[in-house]
Formats: sequence, structure tokens, C-alpha cells
Amino acid sequence: MKQSGKTVTTDQYGNLKDEEGYPLTPPKHWRFLPAGDAGITRKVTARGEFWRVIFKKGRRTMSKGVWAPSHIISSAQKEMESIRSTDEYQKKKIYNAQRREKQQIAYEEEFSHEVEKFLNFHPLYHSIAKALAILVTQHAIPVGSGTVARTQMIPISERASRAVIAWMRHQTTAYDHMNIARIKGERRTVRRTLAQQSVKILENYRKGLAISPHCPLKSALEKNIQKKRIQ
Repeated sequence: MKQSGKTVTTDQYGNLKDEEGYPLTPPKHWRFLPAGDAGITRKVTARGEFWRVIFKKGRRTMSKGVWAPSHIISSAQKEMESIRSTDEYQKKKIYNAQRREKQQIAYEEEFSHEVEKFLNFHPLYHSIAKALAILVTQHAIPVGSGTVARTQMIPISERASRAVIAWMRHQTTAYDHMNIARIKGERRTVRRTLAQQSVKILENYRKGLAISPHCPLKSALEKNIQKKRIQ
């Protein structure tokens, strides 16, 4: 029986299950194609006979790969190998890589500027705002980082503000070492409390107040700058 574009999941042991939770066993003449090569996967799924294996990572649904007839996967792999061996494909690949690099550089500059706007530090702490913006940007925008900075679902100004708070949560609080109870909503509550603490710290810099030698943001910046010097 032909299976067309079915979505399946796996349990903790890797066993396949259909959308209703019933166990599945792929046909003997099928094999698994791991995720990672979008070109081959597209050609396989275009044939219509496949099972896409998905899993949850946080709030995101991701693909582990697809099960499909062996001959379809082999045919797709050979076809892509032939296409990728041409001069035209190689030139296009170089062009696309250069284009993505330019886009990434432009986004870095735009995002760093938005971070500085969110920080809105007093002129006394202009250099600190610059340094913090660079650190937050470097952490938040690498391709594939999965951070809020990579989403297009919210305005860049909101991405920047969330990225600052996330950076401070990991760099200026004990969040990474906290034992948070596995109660629904508890982690969100902890994050909200830490975010309020971070905002209070930022306010001191925005108002141009004297900064304590023990300020967690000051310590985090010094630690990161020292680490870069060592590297």
C-alpha cells in the first residue's frame, strides 16, 4: 500500500509511531534518510511516498529525516550528485555563500544598533553600551543559534531587547546553576524575576548613576573582555 507524505514520531527508544500513537514498522524495501541535505530530501519527498520523522525541541517541531523506498533515495542522491558536479552549480553555490555572508554582516550591524537603542545608556556609559551590544550580538545572531534574534516573527527592536535580557540571565545571574522545580510555569516565573533584576541594573546605567564595583553587569563585561584578550 502506498504511503503518501505521512508524518510520524518516535518514542524515547526510537520506535516509530503514527499520529495517534500506534507503532509503525517501515516496509522492508525502505530505508532512512537523515535530515541535513535539503536538496536530496526535497527530491525524495517530491515523489510522494515517504514518512517524515519529527520530534519536539522546546516549542519547535523539527525533522529527524524521512523513511522512503530505497530506490527513490538512491535515485535522488545520484541526481543531486550529478547536479552538484557541474560548473554552473559551483558558481551558484559560491554566489549564494557570498550573498548570505553580506546579509549576515548587514544584520549584525543592524542588530547591534538596535541593542544600543534598547540599552539607551547615559553618555557616561556610551563605551559600555558599545561593548555590551557587541557581546550580545555575537551571542545572539549566529546562523543556526536558535536564539530569539534569528526569528522573523517579532520586530527587530523586540528581538534586541529579549536578546539583552537573555544574555544577562546567563551572564549576570545564577540561572544556569539553579535547581528549578519541575512545576508548570516555574521556569517562566524564575526568568521573569531575573528579567526584572536585569532591568533594574540597566536603569542605573541609563540614569548615569555611580556603578558599584560589585555590579554583576560590570563583572560580566570585564570577564568577557578578559576572555577575548586571552584568546
